[in-house]
Amino acid sequence: MKILVIEDETGLRDSIEAYFTGSDSICEVAADFSSALAKVSLYRYDCVILDLTLPQGNGLDIVRHLKENGRDDGVLIISAKNSLDDRLTGLDLGADDYLTKPFHLSELRSRVMAIVRRRAFNGSNNLKFNEIDIDLDAKAVKVNGTAVKFTRKEYSLLLYFIANKGKVVSKSAIAEHLWGDSIDIADNFDFIYSHIKNIRKKLVEAGAKDYIQAAYGMGYKFIVA
Repeated sequence: MKILVIEDETGLRDSIEAYFTGSDSICEVAADFSSALAKVSLYRYDCVILDLTLPQGNGLDIVRHLKENGRDDGVLIISAKNSLDDRLTGLDLGADDYLTKPFHLSELRSRVMAIVRRRAFNGSNNLKFNEIDIDLDAKAVKVNGTAVKFTRKEYSLLLYFIANKGKVVSKSAIAEHLWGDSIDIADNFDFIYSHIKNIRKKLVEAGAKDYIQAAYGMGYKFIVA
């Protein structure tokens, strides 16, 4: 799961980043409007955690930017303002949820996970694709009822493929999903091939079909069969 935290309060921003990073997610941060706008313009996120009151601008304009550009990133607004007008405006613009400060980090995570499940997996905690069953809470994968072990990166990539099944995903999109914007310093994408090779091998050996196909010159596709 790839998350962007847009929050100018250093202590809260650091706490959220540490909490989500510790739960096997990629968590990036932005402390002001301009850096936040730059990130959402360049990268895609499973969920954007967005404060409304930012240096240099209003968080609602970030939501407007996402929707005007046809982006489907999930958006969870967090704000010290318990204003009905702000809440309704944010939701009307396309935000998925609104959480008033202060809040427990466990509740924030539950809200984020609900948004991600709703957008990618129709709100279910259990994902089934043909002979593949995935328990999203336990992060456990079974093929024809038999457990198959994946590394964290392999598991994240398998979910990414299934969430985008039938679509060609580029190597750069895969790299960004797995590593965040730090992937910009990578010399090549050879590690992607290694992850995909391992996923295919484990699935096929467990009795699944070989769903991952290379799209020459473009990337890879998880076929719908």
